[in-house]
Amino acid sequence: MSYFDAASAAPLHPVARQALLASLEDGWADPARLHREGRRARMLLDAAREAAAEAVGCRADEVVFTASGTRAVHSGTAGALAGRRRAGRHLIVSAVEHSCVLHSADVFEADGGTVTRVAVGRTGAVDPSAFAAALRPDTALACLQSANHEVGTVQPVAEVAEACRAAGVPLLVDAAQSLGWGPVAGDWSLLAASAHKWGGPPGAGLLVVRKGVRFAAQGPVDERESGRAPGFENLPAIVAAVASLRAVRAEAAQEAVRLRELTERIRVRVPELVPDVEVVGDPEQRLPGIVTFSCLYVDGEALLHELDRAGFSVSSGSSCTSSTLTPSHVLKAMGVLSEGNVRVSLAPGTAEADVERFLTVLPGAVAGVREKLGAPATAPVTAVRAAELLVDALGRRCPIPVIELAKVIGDVPVGGTVRVLSDDEAARLDIPAWCEMRGQEYAGEEPAERGTAYVVRRVS
Repeated sequence: MSYFDAASAAPLHPVARQALLASLEDGWADPARLHREGRRARMLLDAAREAAAEAVGCRADEVVFTASGTRAVHSGTAGALAGRRRAGRHLIVSAVEHSCVLHSADVFEADGGTVTRVAVGRTGAVDPSAFAAALRPDTALACLQSANHEVGTVQPVAEVAEACRAAGVPLLVDAAQSLGWGPVAGDWSLLAASAHKWGGPPGAGLLVVRKGVRFAAQGPVDERESGRAPGFENLPAIVAAVASLRAVRAEAAQEAVRLRELTERIRVRVPELVPDVEVVGDPEQRLPGIVTFSCLYVDGEALLHELDRAGFSVSSGSSCTSSTLTPSHVLKAMGVLSEGNVRVSLAPGTAEADVERFLTVLPGAVAGVREKLGAPATAPVTAVRAAELLVDALGRRCPIPVIELAKVIGDVPVGGTVRVLSDDEAARLDIPAWCEMRGQEYAGEEPAERGTAYVVRRVS
């Protein structure tokens, strides 16, 4: 089995495994106690904190270990917002943040705060000037990921941090995807990360709060981890997390070059091998191991199952999965195709032969799914029957509305229109994306008695 989903969870690094087993022997005691076993555990905890601080580029007393990266984000946002409550109740996030950041924003908004969600361009990056323009006198906190988890686009953190610093607003960076590749540049104020993203064990995260940042921990607290992460420290997981971070950092420069070549190969060859594919994300400013593409006329869940049967573990931001009927918020914010979405995220050490085999298998897998869905093999060429057609796709999930549109677009003359009636939220994203890919004009949407009518004008 070829594991191509490292952006969700990287395989446990051998160094992490060794450190985990060793610390289970020596790090089981309470590091707050003064007896021999407690002192031994405290030494391990202090050494891990020093090593984590060195990797992040901060002071050791600024590092707090948490139960997960999500917990680090939730604690970091809540604590920073509460600490700056007198400054105001305005929060800024980008539209493509990880769901844990957006969930924190939703909770803050429900509690009476205001949230500005900064839009991104088609590559998934924020414009630093747009982010700076969102800053207000009552802004308490801003949040920006270091790199996007779905498409790999690297964000301009240093430029945004400079604008935030000038405005006196702390910036929290979600560095979960990038910290294994190197420290986060810029004068940020808070940082969160998760060990399972870089080959550490799950259930270990870290939160960094720079000295001078006003912070008020929320919820019940105790004396552990500066009161910011209550509960008994999972010392074996912490030691293994930091050991693996140091190990992957030592290999990062060389491995980044190799993985960039492999992902670039996928970016270039997939559109050559598979028709009607859109590769998304910034082609240059991106993480080494992530490449994402979307296939027209394909159900994302069905394609993932086909690839799984062929021996490839990949993930999808597609709307058409068993868990959600709405498009990926990242792909939606970017304005790119969401149907048939595949994210390939290569772990360090991924073999070139596995990538080549993936490129061999993918075309047949996509063709098989399209055939089952009745997708058009080529652009339709039929006799003109009417200047306007209505496609009733109510109750049918994407990509079916797009497939039906593709089947009939040739039935109207150039200048004629097709109205696609759909009640699937994904159609609002996928029909305009189809128009851009196929050179047709998206004329907008109109209210309908049921669902929405999406209007497409034939251009060629």
